[in-house]
Amino acid sequence: MAHINRRYIDKHWLMFVVRGVMAAVFGCLILFSGAIGISDIIAIVSVFLLLMGIIDAVGALYSSTKKHDWVNSIIDALIDIVAAVALLFFAKDSLVASLVILSIYTILSGVIDIFHGFLSTVDPTDRFIRILAGVCGCVMGVVILNAGNLEITTFARFFGAYMLVVGVTSMIYGVHNRAQKIEDKIARSQARKKKK
Repeated sequence: MAHINRRYIDKHWLMFVVRGVMAAVFGCLILFSGAIGISDIIAIVSVFLLLMGIIDAVGALYSSTKKHDWVNSIIDALIDIVAAVALLFFAKDSLVASLVILSIYTILSGVIDIFHGFLSTVDPTDRFIRILAGVCGCVMGVVILNAGNLEITTFARFFGAYMLVVGVTSMIYGVHNRAQKIEDKIARSQARKKKK
């Protein structure tokens, strides 16, 4: 069995799965929906980011009760909520403002994922998943920023594709950490039996 950082995998894995399912559903909704207006897209994205922020905040509360690294979840929650509020109150019907806010959000989320990938874990699978999601975020953030001369539906599809990637990687990450937690529990149980 590979070395497992017990402190890291003991985080609330279900939060990543729920977050991933939400992101994937949202990504599919945007990718496969018909032509929708900018105000509809802004409203959908704002509600989605607000829900993501709430999930991250709940994850932070859970982690704080277990004395884990909850600061990362608080940062993620704040970024999601600030982006949602900025879209709702500052972007409104402006495509340019929406593009700027979403590209900054996407790039910032990507940088944080890369940072978490390099610093948060020793597990190679978790590291790869986080870094992959982060690189996708940075690339898609730049694409979204330069999508101003495209139709609104094209821009929405770029963001939807990014959310689909985030959703799939979050689900893989959560399921993988759940499997690690089970392996760790079995390994501890076997170690106790050997001592007896």
